[in-house]
Amino acid sequence: MLTVKTKSDLRQALHGARLAGHSIGLVPTMGNLHDGHLQLVRAAVADCQYTVASIFINPLQFETSEDLNTYPRSLEYDTSLLSETGCDLLFAPDITEMYGIAGSMKTNILVSGVTQNHCGKTRPGHFEGVATVVTKLFNLISPDQAYFGLKDYQQFRVIEQLIADLEFAVKLNGLPTVREDSGLALSSRNNRLTSEQRRLAPALYQRLQQTAELIRRGNQDLRRLESEARQSLAAHGLKPDYFNICHARSLEMACQHDKDLVILAAVFAGDIRLIDNVSLTI
Repeated sequence: MLTVKTKSDLRQALHGARLAGHSIGLVPTMGNLHDGHLQLVRAAVADCQYTVASIFINPLQFETSEDLNTYPRSLEYDTSLLSETGCDLLFAPDITEMYGIAGSMKTNILVSGVTQNHCGKTRPGHFEGVATVVTKLFNLISPDQAYFGLKDYQQFRVIEQLIADLEFAVKLNGLPTVREDSGLALSSRNNRLTSEQRRLAPALYQRLQQTAELIRRGNQDLRRLESEARQSLAAHGLKPDYFNICHARSLEMACQHDKDLVILAAVFAGDIRLIDNVSLTI
């Protein structure tokens, strides 16, 4: 596996793949890789003739410098993991390489609608950062296919809208959430959980499943179900950020007549923010 850190080296490496007529798969990450990331890479390797993974801790996605500074960094370890997956190229730029000197980049990408609520409401600017960096990666790499995990369900819908609106010629693939035996969704932030927080954290997925089952059984009082879920999570030692039952595509708050649903939730275990979701059709 080749590792490059500059856009010029990236273009040079991709030029050879394009000349050979290879299809290109892209897996964007912020590093601190876990098996969820690696499954995305393995899927890209299976589908495409040339696979690119990126590791870039995107400052535009963070609301505070503290959150950015405490985000786990493990480039050397991540590189060794990727080399075992069949990945062909790792693009690992620094901030200046991606965005130029401080203040020189004047363009942000705003996707409206699907960013209005949930993480978009409680993390203002987050999805602008996501859309901006993904747009840059799509322009730099021109992948045929891109791979994202469905744990970040709202992010997936944002990228889907971005691709449609800006007419990127890329097929978007969403892969199911990978979980620990406890049901806790794999996340780069899990490494920061204390043993007690790790014991409490699976209650999030459990409550998502319980709420989905109540809906399947015919409970249509969706706002009450949301309220009861937030109360239950708080009683289990997790501070709810939101717990919303939504239309699966628009991500607007669901109505009783909606059939394709997704339940989106975020909680805090101490100062560590965890997100998860469950999809269902009724």
